[in-house]
Amino acid sequence: MTFANHLATIGNGRSIDRSQIPELSGPDFRQAILDAVSIGQRVSALFGMAGATDEAVTLYLVLADDQESRLRLATTKITGGGFESLTKRCPQVNLFEREIAEQFGIKPEGHPWFKPVRFHGSYRPGHDAWGRSTAQPPVVGVMDYYRVEGDEVHEVAVGPVHAGIIEPGHFRFQCHGENVFHLEISLGYQHRGVERAMLGGPDKRSIHYAQTLAGDSTVAHGCGHCLLLEALAKCQKPARAQALRGIALELERVGNHVGNLGAMAGDVGFLPTASFCGRLRGDFLNMTALLCGSRFGRGMIRPGGVGFDLDQAQTEELLRRIAAAKKDCRSAIELLWDSPSVMSRFEETGRISREIAEQLGLVGPAARACGLVRDVRNDHPSGIFRFTHLPVASWESGDVFARAYVRWLEIQRSITFIEEQLASLPAGAIRAEVKPLSPNHMAVSLIEGWRGELCHVAITDAAGRFERYKIVDPSFHNWPGLAMALRGQQISDFPLCNKSFDLSYCGHDL
Repeated sequence: MTFANHLATIGNGRSIDRSQIPELSGPDFRQAILDAVSIGQRVSALFGMAGATDEAVTLYLVLADDQESRLRLATTKITGGGFESLTKRCPQVNLFEREIAEQFGIKPEGHPWFKPVRFHGSYRPGHDAWGRSTAQPPVVGVMDYYRVEGDEVHEVAVGPVHAGIIEPGHFRFQCHGENVFHLEISLGYQHRGVERAMLGGPDKRSIHYAQTLAGDSTVAHGCGHCLLLEALAKCQKPARAQALRGIALELERVGNHVGNLGAMAGDVGFLPTASFCGRLRGDFLNMTALLCGSRFGRGMIRPGGVGFDLDQAQTEELLRRIAAAKKDCRSAIELLWDSPSVMSRFEETGRISREIAEQLGLVGPAARACGLVRDVRNDHPSGIFRFTHLPVASWESGDVFARAYVRWLEIQRSITFIEEQLASLPAGAIRAEVKPLSPNHMAVSLIEGWRGELCHVAITDAAGRFERYKIVDPSFHNWPGLAMALRGQQISDFPLCNKSFDLSYCGHDL
C-alpha cells in the first residue's frame, strides 16, 4: 500500500474537516514523507500543534503534489519527549524538525544539525528540547557553531550587525585562504511571534499581521491569508477582484526583480544597470501606489476581494507607465548579458546542482534556475491564474547568472500578463462578503510570491477561530540553498551569491 492510500487530498485554497485528515502512526507518517519525496512531491509545511487537554503534540504534514495539482495531508501524535528525525534521509524537513523542537520541546532523535532556528521559547512550560528551562528564553545567537580544524583554516564571522541599514543575520564562514569550506547561517534576531499573535482570529489585526510578514511581499502574503479565510468561509471572489489581485501580485514581482537585478549589477560594479534599475524599481512601486495608495501594496488585498478599484483614467495611466517602463527595462537589463566583465562574475559562481535543489526543496527563482519547473501559478493555480497561463521561466546552470536570467524572463512575462489584464478587466464588484469560518476545519493556501512559494495554513476550533496558524515563507526553504551555493567558492563571492538569492530575514523569523 502506497502513501497515497493514507493521505487526505485537497486543492490549493480549499478547506477540509479535521476529522477527515488521517492520523498515522509515527513510522507510517515518516514513510509517507519519504515515499512522497521519492516521486517528486515536496514538503510545503510540517508543524506541530499542542493539545488543549493532554501532553500530546500533533504533527501536521502538507505535501505539494505538483503533477496532480493537489495538496496531501496527514497527522501523527507525539506523546513522549521526542520523535525519530528524518533529516538524514530527507533534508527538506531539516528546519521544520528544528522548529518543532523549539516550539514544543520535543526532540527529533538523530537529527544531524540540531540547533535552534529562531531562538524563541517553547510554547509549552517546562524544559525545551535542549534540556533548558523554559522560564528564561534562550539568548539569540548563542549556540555551538560548526568548526573546521586544521592548519591555515580560519573562521570569518559576519553580522548580525551589518554595515548597511539591513536586517540582522549572522554568517559564519570556515575558510582555507579565500576558499569557503562551509557557511553557517544563523537567524532569529527579530522573531516577532506572528503565528502566536494570529491565534483566536481572524480579527481586525489579522490582515495587518499578514501584510507585514515580509514588507516586500505584502501583496503575496496578503493573498495567502485572504485565500485561507475565503476557503474556510466558502467565499467566492468576484472576477474583477481576482484580476486586480493578479495585477498587484505581478507588479510586486516585477518591482522586486528589477531592484534585485540592479543590486546584483551594483555588487559587480556595473553602474549603468545598477542606476537604471534603482529608478525603475521606484517606477513599479509607484504603479502599485496608483492602485491602492501604498507603494508596497498595503490595503490592496482584503478578505473577499480587494480594497481598491481602478477607473478608466487610472487603467490608461497604468498602461502608459508600464509600456514606458518595459522599454527602459530592456535597455538597462540587457546591458548585463552583453558585458563580458559582468558575465565573468555571474557565470559559474554560486552554482547549485538540480539534485541539491531537489533535496533541499528549493522554491521560486532559486529552484527554477536549477532546471526545476516549479511555479505555484501553474502547478497549484488559484484566483486569476486558474484562467490564464504564464509560461514558467527556468534555466539549467544553477549559478548566479541563472538566478539573474530567470528573473529577467519573469519580468517580461509578468509585464505582458499585467498589460493583458488591464486591457480586459472584467466588470462587476471588487469584494464579496466573508461569512464566519467553518469550525473544526483546516485550510491551506499556496501563493507564488516573487521569492517563490509561500504557504499559509489555518486550523479552526469549535467556534471557528484560529487554533493554529502556520506560515512558511519561501526564504525558509531557500536559506539552506545559499549555504550550499558558497561551498567551494571564494569568500569574496558571498555578497553576489547572497543578492542572487535575495532572501528575507523577517520572512524567515516571522
